[in-house]
Amino acid sequence: MTESDTATGNSAVSGVEIVLDTVTKRYPGQEQPAVDSVSMTIPAGEIVVLVGPSGCGKTTTMRMINRLIEPTSGTVTIDGRDAAGMDPDRLRRGIGYSIQQAGLFPHMTVARNIATVPGLIGWDRKRIAARTDEMLELVGLDPGTYRGRYPRQLSGGQQQRVGVARALAADPPVLLMDEPFGAVDPITRGLLQDELLRLQADLGKTIVFVTHDFNEAVKLGDRIAVLGDHSRILQYDTPAAILADPADETVAGFVGADASLKQLTLTRIRDVELAGCPTVSDDDSLETARAAVGDGPWALVLDARRRPLRWISPEHLAHATSVRTAGTPLGETLSMASTLQDGLEALLTDRNATGVVTGSRGEYAGLITIDTLVAHLSALRAEHGGEPVPTDAPA
Repeated sequence: MTESDTATGNSAVSGVEIVLDTVTKRYPGQEQPAVDSVSMTIPAGEIVVLVGPSGCGKTTTMRMINRLIEPTSGTVTIDGRDAAGMDPDRLRRGIGYSIQQAGLFPHMTVARNIATVPGLIGWDRKRIAARTDEMLELVGLDPGTYRGRYPRQLSGGQQQRVGVARALAADPPVLLMDEPFGAVDPITRGLLQDELLRLQADLGKTIVFVTHDFNEAVKLGDRIAVLGDHSRILQYDTPAAILADPADETVAGFVGADASLKQLTLTRIRDVELAGCPTVSDDDSLETARAAVGDGPWALVLDARRRPLRWISPEHLAHATSVRTAGTPLGETLSMASTLQDGLEALLTDRNATGVVTGSRGEYAGLITIDTLVAHLSALRAEHGGEPVPTDAPA
């Protein structure tokens, strides 16, 4: 396979188009096919999510793309080439593959795990070592700290990051992801989703992502294929179109009764105007801090690189001996790639009902508040002909 190098907007597209044409999989002794005549086009450089109930055939459909499962009939073309006519080992080495619980080789270090495919395709040691460090940095892991560790020495989230790094190591145009974040806790899962979106904005791969979680599909997908029994496609469209107009009752069941709230998943924090609050430097004097907070309920304490550290209030300052020891530590922060749904979840768990947003270097960028979310939902309803939500009403 070769990579196309076109551009969409500001981001390069290194992925390639995949076309499934009446792809079917039958197993001996089973009356019904596991996958029945699936036809779909997966555009280059997009994330397409296959979502459906357990046992519907979504993983089987995905695995027929790299021939881990051979189709009984139909064709899969990748960048215009029939996958059936390619050497299967060479095909798989040109397609990244990331699965639940990472699937790392437990007897290999992180570096050797990441180097697996580059080594198989003949890269030299110097190139592999440089690429390994590049991939670790790309997924937010310090090479000096992690390259020599073994999978058992990593958290679940770190293992998944290494799994993504391994899948991308040989720079494949296509990445297949089979419920890769399903085995981690909800907070880590949200962070990994944000990390995938950040990587995709830079890399522009063609990603086929399998999940049973419709919320995850809405957050990640440029397009969603909602699958029924035997991988029959019930609806294949953008998340916005599916939320606005489900094709049938089954799709409506996936969407759920909270379709309006799911609209929050379609908007990134970078696309809305952020609120602000007073800020205090960690090395400010108490007098400077008290003046900055004033009569307000609280302020944010920032370090020398403007990264948020703690909430601080007049009550904290009244009894403090220094700013460095005053305040309440922050919980998880949000990134510019986080969704407004992430913002809602953050503010529901924050003592100040506020989500703190950071930029690409971890610096303070602003706040998400309930007013931010209400204003966005109000604008959406007005745009679609509904009554706007009053600014003082709950969403």
